[in-house]
Amino acid sequence: MDTILFFARSVGPFVLLALLVGAWLYTRRSSKRTDQRAERGARELREELSERQEKDVDL
Repeated sequence: MDTILFFARSVGPFVLLALLVGAWLYTRRSSKRTDQRAERGARELREELSERQEKDVDL
């Protein structure tokens, strides 16, 4: 029983840290489709903002 507790106390935090880093890396990855949708949304927003600025200048 003492061996299991020693193992859990010494190796457990490293396993937990490895799981947290692995989950963080997994959630950072995105699919190509998601990247394309984000790029399209950013492009549309830039176009909308530039049109809005042009309208403000015309007034």
